[in-house]
Amino acid sequence: MKTPISIRALLVGLCLTVLAACATHPTFGPSPLVGTWTNSLGSVWMIKSDGTFDVDLNHNGERDAWGTWRVAADTVTLQRTGGIKPKGCDGKGVYHFKRSGDTLQFTLASDACKLRKKNVLLAWHRK
Repeated sequence: MKTPISIRALLVGLCLTVLAACATHPTFGPSPLVGTWTNSLGSVWMIKSDGTFDVDLNHNGERDAWGTWRVAADTVTLQRTGGIKPKGCDGKGVYHFKRSGDTLQFTLASDACKLRKKNVLLAWHRK
């Protein structure tokens, strides 16, 4: 049984459209946030590629807080899952970020946690 030419043309067009979409779809590498960062307070923030992070607030080699992070475009959502629990820090923090070389800077979108804001809004430098 022969397939009508119009159906074959439709299938070829569909295949070409899918291939073109794959060719122009951006590839994603590791997040620009992944790495070990430090700020002027001496806090060390280890942001891991598996979507988790550890924070050493007093630079003594022990993690004081940890959690998860998620990026969408230039926005990161941070959620504490363990460690110290200051008042008001149960919820998520949402920040816009910009990386220039080995410097990472955040601006506030929303966050009720004063300690997290105090740290995150400082400039971070790759350690």
